[in-house]
Amino acid sequence: MIDINYIKNNPEEVIARLAMKGKDAKQEIEQILALDTERRALIVEGEAIKAEQNKINKQIPQLKKQGADVTPIFAQMKEMGARVKEIDERKKEVEVQYQGLMLCLPNLPDRDLLAGGKENNQPLRYYGEPRKFDFEPKNHVDLCTDLGLIDYKRGTKLSGSGFWIYSGVGARLEWALLNYFIDFHLGNGYELMLVPHMLGYECGQTAGQFPKFKDEVYWLEQQDDDERRRFMLPTAETALVSLHRDEILTEADLPRKYISYTPCFRREAGSYRADERGMVRGHQFNKVEMVQYTLPEKSDEAFDELVANAENLVKGLGFHFRTVKLAAEDCSASMARTYDIEINIPSMNGYKEVSSVSNARDYQARRGMMRVKRADGKIEYVHTLNGSGLATSRIFPALVEQNQNADGSVNVPDCLRKYIGLDVIR
Repeated sequence: MIDINYIKNNPEEVIARLAMKGKDAKQEIEQILALDTERRALIVEGEAIKAEQNKINKQIPQLKKQGADVTPIFAQMKEMGARVKEIDERKKEVEVQYQGLMLCLPNLPDRDLLAGGKENNQPLRYYGEPRKFDFEPKNHVDLCTDLGLIDYKRGTKLSGSGFWIYSGVGARLEWALLNYFIDFHLGNGYELMLVPHMLGYECGQTAGQFPKFKDEVYWLEQQDDDERRRFMLPTAETALVSLHRDEILTEADLPRKYISYTPCFRREAGSYRADERGMVRGHQFNKVEMVQYTLPEKSDEAFDELVANAENLVKGLGFHFRTVKLAAEDCSASMARTYDIEINIPSMNGYKEVSSVSNARDYQARRGMMRVKRADGKIEYVHTLNGSGLATSRIFPALVEQNQNADGSVNVPDCLRKYIGLDVIR
């Protein structure tokens, strides 16, 4: 969440920067500041009354010895006790309202981002050239069906629309991609974590997905009590950014660099566009996720490293791609900045995102109380970053389309051949 002291000292700036994300936060900020003022006033009043109660309690034995009538004092103490109870009850109400508003505020976008949505995204660089075919290329759905790589019909039969089955060589190709990603990251010093696929509510809240977006995941249990519910993780980031929840790390502990392979489970609302058939959008897909915990002053450096990792993975597959700096409104609610790596899928006549690399700054750390103790004893919040490294559901279609031959076969990229044991899929 956003630092309350920053909001108090810079309310107009906070409102202006959230407006860059399309969020009119004026009313919420005013409510937050009013609740914070009331909360602090209640604390001061409550502590003053309790101090007075302690003072009187110490005086009562002496007054009794002196034969004084302490009945009025007991009446006064009763009134004071009733007021303390009122204050405590109101404090709880104020805290619930205050936390609810704070948890729903998006992260502040970095100042160098353009305001607005996708129309203001900025391509930063391009790599390679789109493939030019001297024959009529097939789309990935036909290629995968003809080669027996993906079974769309039985995937739908098992689970409904938005699901598919990797079959035969297709399953081996998918596993080859995941092995390629994992080996790359291990070589760069990342620690592999195999995390639970079912998570508790606090994981979603720490990541910044809850409470606002809690209806966008698959819940397993329908109890009203969020503490008892579990949801299927939408990305391994949701688990990895809670690894050090409620912990205080040391400077020597940082940076912590993690990767995790998981299937990801997403609700995809609405119907698919014609160019998003097949595997491009689905309720379940495979992904290797990168997450870093770092010192605030190393945050930008870590971001550049994650972007380079995603770019180098895509380069290794031989794809033409571009790196795009997202405008503020196109960044997710939890993120201060995001770069997308977008590849060309020929049948779609455009670019599709295969990796999003984001910096949350201290937004997630404040929600999850993830801190670092400096050498001088000072304690502050860490920065958390994440990036897809990579998701396969769009890599796979791009791979078969960009590497297809006139006879309907598909060449296997050099980096995958040792994993799959094939040069060409026929």
